[in-house]
Amino acid sequence: MTDAVLRPVPFDPEIAPIIEAMATEPQPAMTEETLPLMRGSDTAFPAADAALVARERGIEAEERRIPGPAGAPELELTLFRPVEHSAAASVPAIVNIHGGGMIVGHRSWEHARIADLVEELGVVGVNVEYRLAPEHPFPAGVDDNYTAVAWVAAHAAELGVDASRIVVMGGSAGGGFSAAVALMARDRGGPALAGQLLLCPMLDNTNTSVASRQYDGIGTWQREANLFAWRCVLGEELAGSPEAPAYAAPSRADDLSGLPPAFIEVGAAEMFRDEDVDYASRIWATGGQAELHVWQGGFHGFDMYAPEAEITKAALATRVSWLRRILGLAAPMGDNE
Repeated sequence: MTDAVLRPVPFDPEIAPIIEAMATEPQPAMTEETLPLMRGSDTAFPAADAALVARERGIEAEERRIPGPAGAPELELTLFRPVEHSAAASVPAIVNIHGGGMIVGHRSWEHARIADLVEELGVVGVNVEYRLAPEHPFPAGVDDNYTAVAWVAAHAAELGVDASRIVVMGGSAGGGFSAAVALMARDRGGPALAGQLLLCPMLDNTNTSVASRQYDGIGTWQREANLFAWRCVLGEELAGSPEAPAYAAPSRADDLSGLPPAFIEVGAAEMFRDEDVDYASRIWATGGQAELHVWQGGFHGFDMYAPEAEITKAALATRVSWLRRILGLAAPMGDNE
């Protein structure tokens, strides 16, 4: 493979300064020794107070603890609802799974992401906390997330949720978990998800794509961090193996038929680009539904790092459009005028 092929796709000019600034202050390599420090560093995505996030948007927040998978600890969830939402309302629900490579992160990083959708769409939002690797390797994380989604479906009446209109969503590791939950739900006969919203999902443990090599040492999530994360989740033997379980690395799934409609978004300038495009293509090959958006110049998680950028505004509007269509939600009056 020539150097020309491996030359990175350029970053969008409006958001490129973010990457340039990060390059001037390089972070220590991810290792088991540095993980505790990185988990405690909230400079990129500060922890958010759910009550404050809700109040700023005129919605309500509630903390819940639910039973975890068999033999595992309870799970913590944050629920966001429209004000005065009642159980009789039966609105759609969006279950969000946070990112962080399956080794760092906390649901509070993404309270704003899910609360914005609750405010705009009038849905119930659920933000999930799950166990992290390497302390809790596969299948702990995916089991936690599947349990949370299944709990929402089983308690739909209590939550005022329409059980036939539940979407699972997440970015990066959360996108990979969301894809895995959709596979598990299909294989286990439920819950019947209305859709899977996969934002720059982490799907392929083998790190063999062109994109995975183009962003070696470049960007917000880099090749070495990704290799380390997969070792934490799967162990040395399976970390880069095509024999890894599909519920850990959804790219390993032999059969992508019968899945709920997928929305797959990724930046052209990030290491998950090729695996995400491939995943959409393989869903189409089965006759399934997938809507794919590759944002030129977008780096990994660009919407989180550059919320006011034009590329982010376009991406957010596109996600909301898909959610409205997949959930049967009418656009507000005046949107089409």
